[in-house]
Amino acid sequence: MQVIEAVQGLRRHLVDLRQDSIALVPTMGCLHAGHVSLIRKAKRLADVVVVSIYVNPLQFGEGEDFEQYPRTFEEDVRICEAEGVDVLFHPHNLYADDGAKITLKVHDMDCVLCGASRVGHFDGVVTVVNMLFNIVQPNLAVFGEKDWQQLTILRRMVADLHMPVSIVGSALIREKDGLAMSSRNRYLKDNERQQALFLSQVLRLMQQLALQGKTNKHILDLGLKYLAKSHIQVEYLDIRHEHSLLPSMRMPLTTDRLFVAATIGQTRLIDNMPLLENLEKVE
Repeated sequence: MQVIEAVQGLRRHLVDLRQDSIALVPTMGCLHAGHVSLIRKAKRLADVVVVSIYVNPLQFGEGEDFEQYPRTFEEDVRICEAEGVDVLFHPHNLYADDGAKITLKVHDMDCVLCGASRVGHFDGVVTVVNMLFNIVQPNLAVFGEKDWQQLTILRRMVADLHMPVSIVGSALIREKDGLAMSSRNRYLKDNERQQALFLSQVLRLMQQLALQGKTNKHILDLGLKYLAKSHIQVEYLDIRHEHSLLPSMRMPLTTDRLFVAATIGQTRLIDNMPLLENLEKVE
C-alpha cells in the first residue's frame, strides 16, 4: 500500500493505473467496521481502491468539533493495509493558503434535516468531494448510508454537474445492540451509550407502526413521545422521501425514510431507516 500526502504525487502514481477501474472511499479517518465495509465493497467493484483521510474544515461550523474530531492515523493505516487498500491519500491541506475562495453550493436539499442546524455543512461536503474527484478521477466512489442526506446530495451533485463518477451507497453498519456505528461513538460515556440506543429503538417502533397502517403524523407523534421519555436532546425526528428529501405524504410509502438526530451528553448522533423495511408484511 502506498501512503501519499501530496496531490501531484498521487496523480503521478495513478497515471499507470488508469487502464484499471478506480474506486475512491472518502473518509475523515478514525476508521471502524463501517468504513471497512465501504472498502470491501469498493474492492469488489473496482481494480484499484484509493482511501482518502482528510478532516475537512469547511464542513465544520462554529462551535463544532473540528479540533476535537478523533484522529487515529496509525491505526487507520493498519486497517487499510489489512484490507488490501492500494493507495491511502492523506493530504495535510487541500485549500489555498488564503482560504477557499471558490466553492460549490447546495440548494434546497441542505435546508432540512442536518442542514437546518448545520448551515453551510453540505456546501463544505460537496466542495471537498468535488476536489477529491478532480484529484483521483475515480470511476466510482463509495459512501455509507448512515449519512443518507449526504449520500442523496452527492448523487444529485454528480447528476447535476454531469460528473463521470458513479456514486455507490453501502449499507449502514450497526453495533450488536443496534447503535449505528460512528467515529463519534467513542465520545459517549457508559450511561450515554445506553441512552443512545433509544435512537435505533424508536425508528424500529416507527417501522412497526407503519406496518400497522398508521398515518405518518401518528407515527411521528408517537416517536417523539417515546424519545421525550428518554431525556435525549432531539434535534429532529422526521419522515421524508428518500431521494428528494421532501416531506412525506399522509400514508407510509416505500420511498419514505425515517431520520433522527440528537445530542447525547456532548455528542451529536444521527440515524436513519426505511419506513417500510419489511414489505412482505405490508397488507
